[in-house]
Amino acid sequence: MVRSAQPYDALLLCSFGGPNGPDDVLPFLQNVTRGKQIPEARLKEVGEHYYGFGGKSPINEQNLALLVALRAELDRRGVELPVVWGNRNWHPYTVDTLRDAQAFGAKRILTLVTSAYASYSGSRQYREHLAAARAELGDELRIDMLRPFFNDLGFVEANAEAILEAAARLGEGYGSETVAAAGGLDGAHIVYVTHSIPDTMQDASAETGDGYREQHEDVRAELDRILAARTAASFDSSLAYCSRSGDPRVPWLEPDVNDHIGELAANGVRKIVIAPIGFVSDHMEVAFDLDIEALETARDHGIRAVRAGTASVRPAFVSGLVDMILERAARERGEAAEAPTVGALGAFPDVAPPGSCRMRHGEVTGVPVLAGDED
Repeated sequence: MVRSAQPYDALLLCSFGGPNGPDDVLPFLQNVTRGKQIPEARLKEVGEHYYGFGGKSPINEQNLALLVALRAELDRRGVELPVVWGNRNWHPYTVDTLRDAQAFGAKRILTLVTSAYASYSGSRQYREHLAAARAELGDELRIDMLRPFFNDLGFVEANAEAILEAAARLGEGYGSETVAAAGGLDGAHIVYVTHSIPDTMQDASAETGDGYREQHEDVRAELDRILAARTAASFDSSLAYCSRSGDPRVPWLEPDVNDHIGELAANGVRKIVIAPIGFVSDHMEVAFDLDIEALETARDHGIRAVRAGTASVRPAFVSGLVDMILERAARERGEAAEAPTVGALGAFPDVAPPGSCRMRHGEVTGVPVLAGDED
């Protein structure tokens, strides 16, 4: 039986992008920082992070894996919906992917961005990006965007699985994996980590709904509940941030994960699980900022630390995304379709409300957007 994803003709997986080799690194960083007047010397310094990994970002292979997993799950359910992939900052560029989609007849496209949370950089900037692409391709192409999925059960469940697997490494020797996870978590501190953003961007994210920080705190509370129920372990948790950049005089969300690990050590914590709930896959912020810097900080302070995996292509996450895609399609057809969530905040609207996340660096960008208000 073929299930319908109409009115959508295709699903666009839209991501940040990343270099595929050493020659791509500097041009990629120039794309990312265009208009920000970042000195080339600083770009080369940041580029060293990529050169340490062979000049290649892991994000590209991870996006391909997610694309394949989404196609497989749609096929398994008998849903005919092409899945394509485009990036904001590197090949394949979104506008090129959409041009190809138009060539095979797509007129209405649903976009899934690889960011679970709503903020300027995680949602509105993608809407600006999509508006620019459509301006180049023509108004006959209609583009919608899937709502933020931070509190979708599949995303939360995938992160819970990853944390339990990591905790089992801390608890090796306790017995079965389940017992080891409980032993590893007992007496531990879970440091949930996400990408920091400027305080002004946090404030803007909260103007029309629950803010970026509050979204993460909701996920933290739900994960704590799930983990405690499954292990009966006694543990503490907190939210920390990584990957801040730009002018050091501009306040960003804190605490920084490395500073926070130092504070935990000073308070007697001796084992931690670092859980990157702000990231969908193990891309550069995870590979460098957490696997290298944060774990080194933990070692320097005498803390046993493990880093949990991300949602990635875990079946619970992929299945949850496909549920959301089909639910959105049904609502667009005028059918009753719930938007189930976990936690306390409830589902964000399918269409962004007026003024949603519209400030960057404390100023309204004034850039046209799609998939919601046109302000």
